[in-house]
Amino acid sequence: MAGSSHGHTPAAWTGVIIAFIGFCIAGAFMVMNQPLGFWGGMVVVALGGVVGMAMRAAGMGQPKTAHHVVVRAES
Repeated sequence: MAGSSHGHTPAAWTGVIIAFIGFCIAGAFMVMNQPLGFWGGMVVVALGGVVGMAMRAAGMGQPKTAHHVVVRAES
């Protein structure tokens, strides 16, 4: 995976960091038995995905490359 630069973009890092913070919030409130706080953390997790996709759409994600398919003819 290191050779393909998979996930090494500002959009990916930002989305994952926001989602991680949301998981920490949700986990803490789950242990404290506070359902409203848990669901608030889950909203932050979803927000991380939205922010990551918005940043990718703004050009901060992995550039799209054309995939070439090589077909070999057997004789």
